[in-house]
Amino acid sequence: MTLRDDLANLPASVREKLETFGFDAERLRSLAGTLVGDATQRRNTRNRVSGGVLAPREDELFDLPARGTEAFERLRQIGAEAIARGELAFVVMAGGMATRMGGVVKALVEALPGKTFLDLRLAENAAASAHALRPVPLFLMTSDATDAKIREALASAPAHVKTFVQNLSLRLDPSGELFRTDAGEVSPYATGHGDLPDALRRAGHLARFRADGGKYVWITNLDNLGASIDPAVLGAFIDRKAKLMVEVCPKRKGDRGGIPVRTNGRLEVLEEFRLPEGFDATTVPVFNTNTFLVDAEALDTTPFVWTYFEVEKKVEGRPAIQFERLLQEMTAALDAIYLRIPRDGAESRFLPVKDMDELAARRSEIEAVARDRGMLK
Repeated sequence: MTLRDDLANLPASVREKLETFGFDAERLRSLAGTLVGDATQRRNTRNRVSGGVLAPREDELFDLPARGTEAFERLRQIGAEAIARGELAFVVMAGGMATRMGGVVKALVEALPGKTFLDLRLAENAAASAHALRPVPLFLMTSDATDAKIREALASAPAHVKTFVQNLSLRLDPSGELFRTDAGEVSPYATGHGDLPDALRRAGHLARFRADGGKYVWITNLDNLGASIDPAVLGAFIDRKAKLMVEVCPKRKGDRGGIPVRTNGRLEVLEEFRLPEGFDATTVPVFNTNTFLVDAEALDTTPFVWTYFEVEKKVEGRPAIQFERLLQEMTAALDAIYLRIPRDGAESRFLPVKDMDELAARRSEIEAVARDRGMLK
């Protein structure tokens, strides 16, 4: 039986769910057709960029003016006025497969005693809305694995807080056929945070936001509570008339992640597995925090072309292949500017929490930032 036949013969309930969540059967068949030859060579060919890359020049990164200065206040005022006009929406990525926090949906994990990550994001939004004297739209990207529990937790949330669901696909076995569990079931998965533009468009939230006068979309990870609404940061983005801004922070020993590099004549964020072999990633002193400010029209209308990266997972002890896309590929389509942000103290904009051990280590920092920014009373 071919993959086409397998997909056509899926139970109706599975097909309906896949279609609801943006499944593209033709894309999966096309990607399955690439699973030939040596896996390492195949992934290198697919994932690594061709040609040389260069570290960014110092003048291609910028910093905010010092707080308290006239220049800082000017940017803060620009951002505050835009928020007060209803021009900003804040988008939090709360999807994925809910596997890193002991199987608990991360949004519902207590980041601080008695306060979940979701509680703190809602409190942040309430504080920003009160300051702006109007609701600041808050959109949460969920996944099939996290959506129901997050929506349940949001039952009493205000109307301007909405969810939308990222895409869903099916894992393959190394031969390119559908991966099936020991029980004979297919194995669905969320296809990466690069789903965000398509999923946000599909939900209709972005079109309605723009129709109401919305101009700017701030995107960040749920767990990075340092990445909160800062009018001065927004003001810097508006002042520079950019389509996309990437928040980058200084590297520390052991840090790994996407880095800004010049490739094919433009500055883009590339994950280390995409860099040409031999390029020394340590020559780039900053890395991507996965926090972006985007022009809403560009986010809504740009025909992004995504690379689907081959990833091998272990499911029930067997190899399973899935294809994922990365949000930082927006930098391949939109000219981006790069803001260097602090990662220490009450001004930190980078406090990621990947697992329970990291949460325990960061709790004091999270509490300091949460109190400073109105997430805690």
